[in-house]
Amino acid sequence: MNPEKIKETILLVDDNPTNLQILTKYLNKLGFSILIAQNGETAIEMTDSESPDIILMDIVMSGIDGFETCRRLKDNKNTKDIPVIFMSGLSDTDDKVRGFQLGAVDYITKPFQREEILARVTTHLTIQRQKKELSGLNARLFESNIESEISLAESSCRLSESGAVKDKIFSIIAHDVKSAMDRLIKHSRLLSESADKSGDIANDILDTARNTSELLENLLNWDRIQKRSTDFNPEINDLHGLVWESIAELQKDAEQKEIRISHSVSPDTLVYADPFITKTILDCLISNAIKFTHKGGIITVSERTTEKRVIVSVSDTGVGISKDNIKKLLRIDRSYKTTGTDGEKGTGLGLILCRELAEKNRGDIWLESEQRKGTTSYFTLERGGVGSDA
Repeated sequence: MNPEKIKETILLVDDNPTNLQILTKYLNKLGFSILIAQNGETAIEMTDSESPDIILMDIVMSGIDGFETCRRLKDNKNTKDIPVIFMSGLSDTDDKVRGFQLGAVDYITKPFQREEILARVTTHLTIQRQKKELSGLNARLFESNIESEISLAESSCRLSESGAVKDKIFSIIAHDVKSAMDRLIKHSRLLSESADKSGDIANDILDTARNTSELLENLLNWDRIQKRSTDFNPEINDLHGLVWESIAELQKDAEQKEIRISHSVSPDTLVYADPFITKTILDCLISNAIKFTHKGGIITVSERTTEKRVIVSVSDTGVGISKDNIKKLLRIDRSYKTTGTDGEKGTGLGLILCRELAEKNRGDIWLESEQRKGTTSYFTLERGGVGSDA
């Protein structure tokens, strides 16, 4: 393969030669490869044959306008995935909404600023690259699953060897996808802060990316625990410090929903547990409480000490869960997902992961809940200073 970086191609569609000249000169300087079309018909032909990475298109043009051109591009299976950014002096909300309904990813109002064009083009090119990366990673993951299924029919020796390979592949793919999702979230957040309606689309992208990122985080935590199954490292921990650290990390998410988090864990409370496992459980339970608590609600983290155990609880004033669904939440053979109070999507893996983590931490986990009044999640830890046998 050629080690040189391949230039990304931008198709400029405008019937104004001055605009084309200005944009071509500016974008060429930045290292992009430029294609030019002065009407919609030419743009459609060039897009089908040249496959540009992104299209900047005027709306008001002779012949078919930008709206119709975009519609035809999106109806063509060969060109439907190429991002289209409209550039127009039309600033009415209805025009912008129509553009997004036809499949455009963004809208720049004339007279435009060069820096704005660069920022928006860069953002959507990044998202497009990441979509391609994710597609490739999904294909790799699918192939990995097929290989794993084939290996199940082989001898126990081959199973062991294949399992080691599968673990390695899973770890590599999961980390790669997590990295890609982090970048996607970053650029979607930038796009969601824009002043026009593109923010609505970006928010949807951002929600999807966050949900996928949460799923991957759960998978990575599960992978780490599997690898640590013979390497359980309990030690004396300051429970107050672990709780404070989890709350501090999740405070921003709570503030966005005007939720108040408090705790009543004593600074003198010591537990004998694996700190990584304990922190992961706390993060998951507090994050769930934020997700399913309405705006202005309250979350409280508490502890109660018995002779040999510390019982940690995370209580919220959220939507609550029915008794039948509580039974499903901690079982891998049951499927239960629900939507948060602000439309957040759950992965259905968080509490199942917590159950496995709690057991590895020599404890237990359970839930108590009342619909429309809230939920309390409990998990137990060994007390510090009383020995490891409880």
